Amino acid sequence: MTERVPLLTAAIFAAVAAALITLIPAAAQQASAIDLEGQSDQGKVTYAKNCSHCHGPNMVNSGTITPDLRAFAGDKTRFVTTVKQGKNGKMPPWADILSEQEIADVWAFLLSRRPQ
Repeated sequence: MTERVPLLTAAIFAAVAAALITLIPAAAQQASAIDLEGQSDQGKVTYAKNCSHCHGPNMVNSGTITPDLRAFAGDKTRFVTTVKQGKNGKMPPWADILSEQEIADVWAFLLSRRPQ
């Protein structure tokens, strides 16, 4: 009988460990989706305050030289570089105005508005 107790304990431990391994990634993914949604909400505010006057309230401003940001390629590095340094003398640099977090928030908002 005493030999069965360690075996039973090991089996219970293995079952609990397997359940946790299955549940933790799902919980982390859900938390990540919530974080991204919050980041997108902040990005919407930052975009409205700093970007919409040139790029339009819906990320497209017909009749201007600004591109349709909804169609912006999924290249975060290019986006961050463009925001920080400006573009072709037509878009001003924002590195001294927007924080790293604000730029990341605008990126999250841009991704949330892209067509699927």
